[in-house]
Amino acid sequence: MDPEEFRSKMSGLAFGNVMAAAARNYQKELLAEDKEKDTTTNEEVDLDELMDDPELERLHAERIAALKKEAEKRQSLKQSGHGDYREITEGDFLGEVTHSDKVICHFYHREFYRCKIMDKHLKALAPLHINTKFIKIDAENAPFFVTKLAVKILPCVIMFRNGIASDRIVGFHDLGEKDDFSTKSLEILLKKKGIVDVKKEIDEDGEDIDINRRRSVRSSKLQNSDSD
Repeated sequence: MDPEEFRSKMSGLAFGNVMAAAARNYQKELLAEDKEKDTTTNEEVDLDELMDDPELERLHAERIAALKKEAEKRQSLKQSGHGDYREITEGDFLGEVTHSDKVICHFYHREFYRCKIMDKHLKALAPLHINTKFIKIDAENAPFFVTKLAVKILPCVIMFRNGIASDRIVGFHDLGEKDDFSTKSLEILLKKKGIVDVKKEIDEDGEDIDINRRRSVRSSKLQNSDSD
């Protein structure tokens, strides 16, 4: 065979192989695209079916209703004085402690340094525990209830449940007898007494933390809170 003719045939054969390979690659790409389109279509169909799922719609409606109920409850509590640390008069006292399930009332004296310390911590806790009402009353201006409740040492924090005095914190005895106890220590003590909800805690900087992480060390934290 003529060399030139042989090279021409071999060149044509090589070109044909290249074209065949290119055609195969092109076909693979088309198949991959079709498969991707099918997958996307299926996903869209599944999403549409998911959006129409009556069970999910029911759960969504229940969640919305629960959130609405919680918002209404919080609004009602705020209207009755929850969420703030407020001063009341002796004339207001009975109405304030009987119209809420849980109330913390601080009997204080304006000139007592330790009463000012207690004020600071209770003011920080009030907005964090909206289910409990936080109030204070000047002991000098409430002689009837000071006598009735046997308030003898200030500060005196009395806890009411359904209008009945259930517990109290007298001075700083339960807080290590130190002036520099933390807000966290007072919060833990109030939780132990059951007057605030065991839902969240605050750290030394006032940030919320997970209560579950502190259950195993709660007792030791309370005892050592003033040593930092």
